[in-house]
Amino acid sequence: MSEVLPRIAYRKAVALALAEELERDINVFLLGEDVGKPGGVFKATDGLFEQFGESRIFDTPIAEQAIIGCAIGAAATGLRPVAEIMFADFAGVCYDQIANQLAKFRYQTGGQVAMPVTIRFANGGSIGFGAQHSQNVENWFLNHAGLIICAPSTPADLYGILKSAIRNDNPVLVFEHKALYESRGDIEVGKLVPIGVASVVRTGADITVVASQLMRNRCEEASEILAVEGIDVELIDPRTILPMDTETIFKSIKKTGRLICVQESSEPGSWGASLVATSATNLFEYFKSPPRTLSSELTPVPFAKSLEEQWMPSVDRIVNEIREMISK
Repeated sequence: MSEVLPRIAYRKAVALALAEELERDINVFLLGEDVGKPGGVFKATDGLFEQFGESRIFDTPIAEQAIIGCAIGAAATGLRPVAEIMFADFAGVCYDQIANQLAKFRYQTGGQVAMPVTIRFANGGSIGFGAQHSQNVENWFLNHAGLIICAPSTPADLYGILKSAIRNDNPVLVFEHKALYESRGDIEVGKLVPIGVASVVRTGADITVVASQLMRNRCEEASEILAVEGIDVELIDPRTILPMDTETIFKSIKKTGRLICVQESSEPGSWGASLVATSATNLFEYFKSPPRTLSSELTPVPFAKSLEEQWMPSVDRIVNEIREMISK
């Protein structure tokens, strides 16, 4: 019987998964800003430097281009680097390395060179870090073939997806939500979470709600409120944004006849907008009402806590949006 660790923090799930993969495979190493002795700015890599030393855990300069460039070169020689971008917003600094080099390397070598690079990003808002440190940037990479994009919401999913990512021979971007680092949940030791498979968080018959990370949590709360009113929500956490598990989501839509994608990012060019378009194209005859997204405003993320909370979907907004869809 597998060992279950109770109430493990989301951030601790990172260190646990990394420690196990570092122990399992000598080719795995970690690099990034302050990931060593400081244990990471969010303490997600705490204790790894003491356990594995400077030959496996590398503190880097504040140079995202160098971090990703080093990871690409290391992977080409057979190593399995795990690179940390301290704030996901700084993916803009190394965007060329990710989009034009990392994503295309295996394709351009005809599959002769694997690119087993895992990049961890601290993503998302709701903790008052301002416009340059609070964005959800997974949508920036949706149009780049060759990348896998994961956004785990729970400690167990983060633990299992991170382990799967490190073992994958393709580049995997793992987005960890900053506002969830202190959230807790049980973890089954050694359990991998398959990439590309969604989680049905709650079954229901009236509407399909697709949401990830912080929005998943808010949708769970909204679902409880709506259940009292007799509205039966089916909540799906995609876990992997690219490739999206449309099979699970389409099955749900065929049952409920309604779809809303709740996302922290703005709508244009987002995974939610893409899923709504794909669903409407393929399942038009099943819909009882038009599918839609509930998204944040197309503005920079406000710094003031009160404005930031107005900027992103709240539990009340989610409840009201679903009520309106059910009424049609």
